[in-house]
Amino acid sequence: MNEILQALTVKELLSDVCRYVVPMYQRNYAWGEGEINQLIQDIHDYQKKNNKKRPENISTYYIGTLVVFKRLDHSFEVIDGQQRFTTLSLLANCLKVLAKNNESIPDMSWYQKSNIDFESRPKSTATFSALTNGIETYNLKGDEYNHDLINGFDLLCKGLLGLGNHLTDFCEYLFNHVQITRVHVPKDTDLNHYFEVMNNRGEQLEKHEIVKARLMSELNMIQSDSEKEACTQVLTTVWDATANMERYVQYGFSPKERHSIFGINDWGVFVPKNFNELMRCVDISSKSSQDTDETHISLMQMLKQPPNIIRDNNTELTSERFSSVINFSNFLLHVLRIWAKKDIPLDDKRLIEQFEEHILKTENPIEKIKEFTFTLLKCKFMFDQFIIKRDFATDKDSWSLKRLHWYSEKSSSYSNTFSEDEDGYKGINRRILMLLSAFHVSTPTLVYKHWLNGTLYYLYQQEEVNAQDYLAALEKLARQFIFLRFLKFGVGTDYFAMIYENLESGSNEINFSKLEFENIENNFVFNYLDYLIWCKELNSPNNEKIEIIEKFEFTFRSSVEHFYPQHPIEGHTALSKNSLNSFGNLCLISHSKNSRLSNFQPNAKREHFKSSIADKKIDTLKLFRMIQLLEIDGTWWEEQIKKHESEMFNLLVNDRALLENEKL
Repeated sequence: MNEILQALTVKELLSDVCRYVVPMYQRNYAWGEGEINQLIQDIHDYQKKNNKKRPENISTYYIGTLVVFKRLDHSFEVIDGQQRFTTLSLLANCLKVLAKNNESIPDMSWYQKSNIDFESRPKSTATFSALTNGIETYNLKGDEYNHDLINGFDLLCKGLLGLGNHLTDFCEYLFNHVQITRVHVPKDTDLNHYFEVMNNRGEQLEKHEIVKARLMSELNMIQSDSEKEACTQVLTTVWDATANMERYVQYGFSPKERHSIFGINDWGVFVPKNFNELMRCVDISSKSSQDTDETHISLMQMLKQPPNIIRDNNTELTSERFSSVINFSNFLLHVLRIWAKKDIPLDDKRLIEQFEEHILKTENPIEKIKEFTFTLLKCKFMFDQFIIKRDFATDKDSWSLKRLHWYSEKSSSYSNTFSEDEDGYKGINRRILMLLSAFHVSTPTLVYKHWLNGTLYYLYQQEEVNAQDYLAALEKLARQFIFLRFLKFGVGTDYFAMIYENLESGSNEINFSKLEFENIENNFVFNYLDYLIWCKELNSPNNEKIEIIEKFEFTFRSSVEHFYPQHPIEGHTALSKNSLNSFGNLCLISHSKNSRLSNFQPNAKREHFKSSIADKKIDTLKLFRMIQLLEIDGTWWEEQIKKHESEMFNLLVNDRALLENEKL
């Protein structure tokens, strides 16, 4: 770290003799219950993970950034991060108050008074003074106090007390192992312009931007000036090109570089084989440095412009037609795992920690940074070409699987990744898209997308991606998740072992009890069955295809519904528990529909979905099969539940046999 970037523990920050001034142009304190509880929970999660570690092995949790400007009186003007800093100051005051009646709180004598001031805000200043002096909040109801600060103080006290006997460990970890990165803005910065830009960002400096600055700092240690400049420029170019997950990576380079990196008159192949070849493809001369301090340049450029905007006359800015299934911070962890081939957590809260462990604090970090930079670019290229996105090209957004292709100097456009002329609801491109979307809607959160990691790892190893081989790899991955983890007897196989070690331990038996209500580990079991139903229908020799199945699209449905209700309305018989909670009586719908329909009888539910079915739409194909069976038999009872369950189980049994064949 240098004087521009300085990592401080929370204790070091709050006990700093320097004064921190929140200027008038900053907004008032605005954190509420959601932000405060999330902060406490995040720190508590990390504290628990480190409970049994030796002191020297305890990992650091990075809480964010504090951007400051040093005034002539040596105080620090807080430009960005004041909400978090204010919350930490309130928290320390809260602990001092609680310590009077709670022996589990560690000694807080080191915190004598807050070191944060509020410029031209007498209410905020008076409130902090009162809280520091231990005045109870019920005595601070007048107009002369800032009630948002008082509310934040009360919420923090409530949240801390809620930790119970974990409070002591929480405090020790918070003050000694939670760090904030203080960033100094240079003296010649136009603060009015800077703050306007920060408002446009609408967010603090991201963790991935801190990682970039740390990587640049390491490259700045290269002895050869020419090599140092070339390496830092390649990292900067690649990082900025890949950081916008909504834009295809080719548009992060100049036209000349696109032809060199992604194929002359093509843009659809990945040419370089390693970092050195990539460095020869990047036009270093057009990106000459204006300062020898590369860390300074990279960080201040990130701070002075909105994220993901490339300010290069040779680079095109494209409209954001697509929406990505993941953000850049989480994507970096997927790339790091693929590069290191180690079981790296796919949680962006641990981003900086993981880069420190696997690159920054290792032997020869410079070579590792080069290797990672190459891996990052190739993974982003593969991601853009072969992973689904949400496409907003028309009024009706939909899933798309498209590649970028060069046609002429004046024309480049998107077409299907496979089977360019494929249209409608059939073909290999559509089938791959369907399975990818089945994976994605089953894990809608940004963290722990193991399906994406497995898919990217496969793609990264390919020189050329063949459609049939890619589909086979995706289906194998799906079967591994289903049969070696979700429906395996005993403990399910670890994701990392399945993906990186090709571990396929386990018997051929399917543990169908894991499909009973409240035993289902992941909704992918529902979505994969929908995929199997969809494939079976399309491959049927019957020429009278059911249009609703052909047009089916995976959407975010996360609520497991009992088709025959758990609590039937008066006058209807309750099902036996075994039939009620069996897989044959379960389907996946949205939370809103579940809350509206939960006590309805199957016939009433069928009527509810009638108009959607008429429009060739349905929540899930398993639900459609259940409605079809209800219409054929005229009732939905134990016999129909067993019949439907048997059909679903047969689909799984037949598919399990395919996994066995793949081992041969």
